[in-house]
Amino acid sequence: MKLYHNLSKIGFLKKSYAFKFLFVAFIGIHIPLIGILFFVLYFDSTIPASSILIFSLIMTLLATAVTLLVLNQLIKPIAVASKSLDDYRNERKLSVLPTEYSDEAGLLMSNIQESIFEAESFINEKQDLIYMLSHDLKNFAGNPQGLAKLIMEEKPSESIKDLAELICESTNLQFRYIENFIKLLKEQDQVVKINQEARKISFPDVLDFVNEQVEQRLIDKKISLNVNIETEEAKLKIDEGLLIQVLVNLISNAVKFSYFDSEIKLRIFTENTSLVITVSDNGIGFSQHQIEELFKKFTKMSRLGTANESSTGIGLYLCKKIIERNKGKLTASSEGTNKGAEFKIVFENC
Repeated sequence: MKLYHNLSKIGFLKKSYAFKFLFVAFIGIHIPLIGILFFVLYFDSTIPASSILIFSLIMTLLATAVTLLVLNQLIKPIAVASKSLDDYRNERKLSVLPTEYSDEAGLLMSNIQESIFEAESFINEKQDLIYMLSHDLKNFAGNPQGLAKLIMEEKPSESIKDLAELICESTNLQFRYIENFIKLLKEQDQVVKINQEARKISFPDVLDFVNEQVEQRLIDKKISLNVNIETEEAKLKIDEGLLIQVLVNLISNAVKFSYFDSEIKLRIFTENTSLVITVSDNGIGFSQHQIEELFKKFTKMSRLGTANESSTGIGLYLCKKIIERNKGKLTASSEGTNKGAEFKIVFENC
């Protein structure tokens, strides 16, 4: 940056980054010529042509090396701006760039600095909103639970007690869903480092939580869940709660588009060095040209389920984001309409 700063003090170079390069290149090109002229004019005139040639080659190589080193120093503003942007994207690190220069490089650094600060301000405001909404949502979800507990304290009949317990259980699931959703939003703001530590996940334990959340939906449509756990545990760079939420969403999606009295298959296995999780059904499926629409936010492909269940158009989008942010891949496939569908999660090098 020192060379760039010094050149920026020269009047005709001040406002143009390109002129700085041209100025350095112009001097670098003429160094060999000046050297040769001095060599020929001030040394013995009987110098053989071969010596002049060798001297010219040496001067040219030296001048080229010096010019390249100087130009390398001159691109420092670009490198500094790039590193600043990279640090923010990967580590959420705020850097302070010089913004007093008026040429193209100075404008670039100024714009990057302003964009970083605006992004940080937006993220902070969004986090505040998230915390406020999560608090209010928990309060709203807690009200029915409080009423249900009051009902149980009054020693009601068994049928009313069972209904109150179902309300409490449903509310607990809502709490867990809200917590996992907030966790996802926080992860979107806090960039996951490449060397994030993997954690051991027990799939039988994960499936216990998943079954708890999808059981009633399966019962309502008389659908059986066939679970095949060939790999019981693995080290993954994903939070267990988020993985549970993804599986709940994928299975719930399969239930929505499956027919009554059908079957959904969940398989967890290892393929080479990858962990693979598949959720497949025999439901309404989709055509090949619809695959790209599946994972879009608020997709136009939002459809009613086989029992007229509504769709938010955001569930699969969130699932894909969660998996991709944790170094995995989520894909979908189907042989066509009414031929079922399969969603596959792959975590490589597990």
